[in-house]
Amino acid sequence: MSPNDKDLPLRDDIRLLGRLLGDTVRDQEGEDVYAIIERVRQISVQLNQEPVRGLDQLVASGVETLLNELPRDTMIQVVRAFSFFLHLANIAEDQHHIRRRRAHDRMGSAPQMGSLKHAFDRLQEAGVAVKALRQFFDVALLSPVLTAHPTEVSRKSILQCQHEIAGLLDRRDRLQFTPEEQEDNDLALRRAVLRLWRTRMVRPNRLAVVDEIKNGISYYDDTFFAELPRLYGQLQDMLKASFPGDDWELPSFFRVGSWIGGDRDGNPFVTADILKTALHLQSTAALDFYLTEVHALGAELPLSRRLLEVSPELQALADASPDQSPHRADEPYRRALTGIYARLEATAKAFGHHDALRHAVGALAPYGNAAELHADLVVLSDSLCQHGAALIAGGRLRRLVRAVQLFGFHLAPIDLRQNSEVHERTVAELLARAGRVPDYLALAEDERIALLAEEIASPRPLYSPHLDYADETQGELSIFFAARALRARYGNTALPNVIISKTDGVSDILEVALLLKEAGLLMPASPAGGSPQLALNIIPLFETIKDLRNGPAIMQRLFALPVYRALLASRADEQEVMLGYSDSNKDGGFLTSGWELYKVEVELARVFDAAGIRLRLFHGRGGSVGRGGGPSYQAILAQPAGAVSGQIRITEQGEVISSKYSNPEVGRRNLEIMIAATLEATLLDLELETEPEVFREVLESLSQRAFQAYRRLVYESKDFTRYFRESTPIAEISGLNIGSRPTSRKPTERIEDLRAIPWVFGWAQCRLMLPGWYGFGSAVEGWLKDHPEGLAVLRRMAARWPFFRTLLSNMDMVMAKADMTIASRYAQLVSDPVLRNDIFSRIRAEFERTRHHLLAITEREELLADNPLLRRSIRNRFPYMDPLNHLQVELLRRHRAGESDERLRHGIHLTINGIAAGLRNSG
Repeated sequence: MSPNDKDLPLRDDIRLLGRLLGDTVRDQEGEDVYAIIERVRQISVQLNQEPVRGLDQLVASGVETLLNELPRDTMIQVVRAFSFFLHLANIAEDQHHIRRRRAHDRMGSAPQMGSLKHAFDRLQEAGVAVKALRQFFDVALLSPVLTAHPTEVSRKSILQCQHEIAGLLDRRDRLQFTPEEQEDNDLALRRAVLRLWRTRMVRPNRLAVVDEIKNGISYYDDTFFAELPRLYGQLQDMLKASFPGDDWELPSFFRVGSWIGGDRDGNPFVTADILKTALHLQSTAALDFYLTEVHALGAELPLSRRLLEVSPELQALADASPDQSPHRADEPYRRALTGIYARLEATAKAFGHHDALRHAVGALAPYGNAAELHADLVVLSDSLCQHGAALIAGGRLRRLVRAVQLFGFHLAPIDLRQNSEVHERTVAELLARAGRVPDYLALAEDERIALLAEEIASPRPLYSPHLDYADETQGELSIFFAARALRARYGNTALPNVIISKTDGVSDILEVALLLKEAGLLMPASPAGGSPQLALNIIPLFETIKDLRNGPAIMQRLFALPVYRALLASRADEQEVMLGYSDSNKDGGFLTSGWELYKVEVELARVFDAAGIRLRLFHGRGGSVGRGGGPSYQAILAQPAGAVSGQIRITEQGEVISSKYSNPEVGRRNLEIMIAATLEATLLDLELETEPEVFREVLESLSQRAFQAYRRLVYESKDFTRYFRESTPIAEISGLNIGSRPTSRKPTERIEDLRAIPWVFGWAQCRLMLPGWYGFGSAVEGWLKDHPEGLAVLRRMAARWPFFRTLLSNMDMVMAKADMTIASRYAQLVSDPVLRNDIFSRIRAEFERTRHHLLAITEREELLADNPLLRRSIRNRFPYMDPLNHLQVELLRRHRAGESDERLRHGIHLTINGIAAGLRNSG
């Protein structure tokens, strides 16, 4: 083995963790169970080394017979062993990424793509002026938004144990141990692996929304509290170094948002009380963090006035402190912090939070808002900087000043979201009960628009507290009434947005404006001539292919309404639009979804520019390629010119949240990537389209063909829904307690009503990954028949068009994770042999077509040829994923045959967990 083998430490870590897991299984479950697991592993490894692997080799290996004949309890232990190994391999890979990045930094290597240093180098090479950078930060808004969408199958207890193992591996890598320290680390790893083995992998009960809220907040403790302020400091220092002579006091343009506790679309458990609970828990976390940091600062700043001068403002803070101890009479910074702590504790009590761990030495009035706390902290910082101690101010205090700006007293801004149909029914009842229109739902769109515009401009309310309303209407109104009260309590930034799912017309947007008016969150123009005021951003979400195509025209018509333009004027003439990657993919397939999203961004930019409105796009992406997932850096750079413009919001969902943000170092890297990519996409000319019209005409033709192929399979094939439900564990996924929301929007089995997450998740479990590639092969094949010389054009598109190149790269990745041999076993679960053979033969043929044309366009001989590290990672996982798939098929067969043993159902859920861990981005 070469001493320069960069992946050797990764393989060493995987072998170490695998050995520890094996020892744990042998000790805890006995030699017989361990021997079975090891035999299955060896057979699976050997099978995956075969150049051609099909059902014949699988049958000949005897692995199916061995697995299927296992006693049920032994079978579950095998599932747990392979699942935990995949979890441990993930830890090792994450640590290796950290190791390699540190190695690059130590060696002074060229900055890596996605780093701030790389971005600044590119900006300087391009001659970007300081003025352009300042303009960028003046309007910038970057926001990853955490959602509770249920694709995270690991319990928080499991994640915490994994975090401990990661920390122990990190220590082995960074420190030079003494023999005693080495032994301590070995024992700690063994203990952690044993705890992992003895910790329940799946939940016995469905998560409640409150659990999801707490899980979301935990990532602040893990990463955001520490790493976001540190990242701001790094960015500010790099700006000063790269562009000296300028003062770079950055606004807090990068904020982590949340849907958890405010997303009601299809989730009946999110109520006004839950929204109040969400903000209460978030506020508690923020104030607890501030109290802890202020206490720590008190220990760090015992600075004597006899040795360091102070500003008059700092002295005034010290004099107002309840700390009158003569022992600290000459320590004004510490006394000032004692006063700040006392006011913070009073603030926490005013918000109804539990008592602080440490009580203040005396009572002071609470802060009226977070800006007052920030101002006090700035007094400390300014005083230090003015008197030669800027170095001290640049540590914990600097990070806390930024944290208060970022998190306020509310921690994270929560978006409100609901389906347009619910808003429609709510408005209809309000209008009917107020005697305005007996049947709003029967009105045509033009009539609705005219009526809603009139009502929005009128100061007269529709709602009366003296009337009874349907439960749905009362529930919707209570959310908006609660939002008004909560904004008054926690600040306007606590609840800044309301999102409308399934927007398909102007009236959907105006209905929300009317509901905001009823709650006092929209104020019509006053008789005295005062301008109308809109308190929240109203954000349409375009999700289906049809809605994406209609979106620009809807916004153009909306902007033509004087009543709405007046409202936008109160929002600084900014309008956000959300684009749905998941539902558009489920509706039209991978290629068409991607192309329609690209086109709508181009057209929206044109419409907004003509109207003089600033566009902010909110990308509703998931973790898997089938839901818009993929590397964030490439995805942002692949946006059409003018679509980013310094502002972007992106959803972070399910297992992606834990994979990105549970480890602080990995988390900071992902936050940095988002800033770097947005800088580059905004300030550099990245669209190298020398033949844009030709490229776009080609992709339009490909998209039409792919759309037809996808729709023929999914929506026009007889009994396709039955095939999907029988060949995937979709029903069993529905019973897995991974989220609070139901898997379907409506109580039907129609694919149209199924949420996109279980749709993608189900195809991932059976290793088809269909939403990430289906239709591309047929599209290219059909187009090349009409354009025999067209391959050269497609290759030129891949070389010169970032959007097309990223699309191919994502498809390359997802196809590498697919396995037709494994998928064929799931097809055997379909009870109708004619249906089974018809659908699966079409899917397999399309996979081969797609693979063939993808490799031809990229001029590669195998998938992931230009990403050997990822290719090895995926292939190394297959021997551990394959047994889980085989066992899942057998358990599903027994379950559906009528065996009702709870252990069997538990075993199915364990396999789902393990396969998801192996795929990493499966939902």
